[in-house]
Amino acid sequence: MRVLMSGASGFLGTALSHHLAAHGHEVTRLVRRPVQAPDESRWDPYADVVDLGAPDAVVNLSGAGVGDRRWTRAYKHTIRDSRVEPTAVLSRAIAAAPVKPRVMLSASGIGFYGDTGDVVVTEDSPLGEGFLQEVCRAWESATRPAEDAGVRVAHLRTGLVLSGAGGLLPRMLPLFRAGVGGRLGSGRQYMPWITLADWLGAATFLLDAAVHGPVNMVGPDPVTNAEFTKELASALRRPAVLPAPSVGLRVVLGEFSSEVLAGQRAMPAALTDAGYRFEHTTLPAALHWALGDS
Repeated sequence: MRVLMSGASGFLGTALSHHLAAHGHEVTRLVRRPVQAPDESRWDPYADVVDLGAPDAVVNLSGAGVGDRRWTRAYKHTIRDSRVEPTAVLSRAIAAAPVKPRVMLSASGIGFYGDTGDVVVTEDSPLGEGFLQEVCRAWESATRPAEDAGVRVAHLRTGLVLSGAGGLLPRMLPLFRAGVGGRLGSGRQYMPWITLADWLGAATFLLDAAVHGPVNMVGPDPVTNAEFTKELASALRRPAVLPAPSVGLRVVLGEFSSEVLAGQRAMPAALTDAGYRFEHTTLPAALHWALGDS
């Protein structure tokens, strides 16, 4: 399959590019600089320009990191703009193409649902309230031209991706290895996780599976932050006794702290209903793999 990918230089994009290539797919990366290799294609999403070519599938992973900087007004604009505009440009290009791709996989976030407490969340659950929730709504709505043109679109509502090679886990490990890791706030908020191996497997599965609309890219065993902290400390054979209080998180993180202290007890209903089989179904197994012990 010929796959055109935006956001291919990020953590998930790099991993997915290598995974797809290893499984015989031809991946072309969208780049904003002059093209330098046969596996690159030029685009400028803020000028509504994209060299789409004729791919069988489009994977859209564009977006600035939500936790990379403090949420100033300017950075909140960057978070939204870096997701919605590139998605809209790709979607319009797909709709206008004489030969359209069969499928578009477009990134979104499990934060779509907001803070849902103990309530089990599936793809049928409603939109939450807040800045990131509104970003997710606009992000997903930006694919409408492709959907209206008859292309199957799946929105990848991704949770916490566990890997020793990138994402949040490597940032947490130094603290936990030093014995100073701990729960965040009350620790009662749920952390919907998925291993990188299963995220890659699920994304590849969705290229062919007859699934459209939202897809919760999470594992089948969501846990609370307190449970996650306990399991990570146990896997590292270290204590986890120093919680980060809610007030302190708000001082350090500002508005983003509300997302850190929120949670979703999300289940991967669309994936399991379609027949995807998870490689890692429990958090201990997931951490064992992510920490390189498998």
